[in-house]
Amino acid sequence: MPAVREPAVPRPAARPRPPRTSAPPAAARARSGGRRNPWPYLLVAPAVLGMLYLLLYPLARAVLISFQDFRLRELISGDAKFVGLANYRTLLTDPRFWTVVRRTFLFMAVNVVLIMVLALLVALMTERLGRVWRAVVLSSLVLAWAMPVVAATTVFQWLFHSEFGVVNWALTSLGAESFERYPWFANGTAAYAIIVTLVVWQSVPFAAITLYSALTTVPAELHESARLDGAGPWRILRSVTFPAIRPIVMLVLCLEVIWTFKAFVQIWVMTKGGPGDATTILPVYAVQTALSSQRYDLGSAASMITVVLMSGVLVLYLRQMLRQENES
Repeated sequence: MPAVREPAVPRPAARPRPPRTSAPPAAARARSGGRRNPWPYLLVAPAVLGMLYLLLYPLARAVLISFQDFRLRELISGDAKFVGLANYRTLLTDPRFWTVVRRTFLFMAVNVVLIMVLALLVALMTERLGRVWRAVVLSSLVLAWAMPVVAATTVFQWLFHSEFGVVNWALTSLGAESFERYPWFANGTAAYAIIVTLVVWQSVPFAAITLYSALTTVPAELHESARLDGAGPWRILRSVTFPAIRPIVMLVLCLEVIWTFKAFVQIWVMTKGGPGDATTILPVYAVQTALSSQRYDLGSAASMITVVLMSGVLVLYLRQMLRQENES
């Protein structure tokens, strides 16, 4: 009889081996004795040290000089004695200093209000333009923003020149004979208005482009829903658009406060704080005190007070930002 073949019993499938993976970073560091690759830190260290030196050394030097009797002799000899808070007491008891402080805050308030209003209007207008005109407006804003400060100030000086200025020529051509050879920079109010116009002209492009970028992030469905509910343009702007872009508006507002508070180049190149003290704000006052009177200690003290006041603006902005994050 032929032998009966037993049925083959299937062998169990071999368990697939898990793919070999590299050891976790913690285990790898444990095997290497906790050592890390120092090359990334060594490559970044020169840039970090250079930045700290350029930022912290001038600040520390100014703080030190503000507590010393530091004049022209000490600048040459290098030995200066500490006088404590005497320089700050001299400034805080000077009526001219408080007049400059009030003028600085007025200058800042006027500029910031004009910049924010005009920038928001330009941003809203740009959002509603067609593609071609939007590109033209944005390109013009970028070109105005990219113009160097000294070059723009020189152009404004030429525009308002008493003999060869375009403004006097245009006003005289329109029949205003009183503006023939009118000395704009000899009048305190006129010089103040020209500097405000220059600062606003230079600052609006950045604020307008930033606010326009924020407006493009607002969903169109929100505007459509508000229109269906019967809301007008002003109500949509106040209740829909502005709450959506409020963080960007606050950021731009804070930056403009700082930039206008420390405006120096425009005033120094155009009027050097004159006529009289009509255009003197805190940064100009600090330089005038340090260079004209050769009181580098008082100039450093005035600079430190300016830094403290600007730091107060930053603290207010950070508190507002944190409050908004907590509410959201």
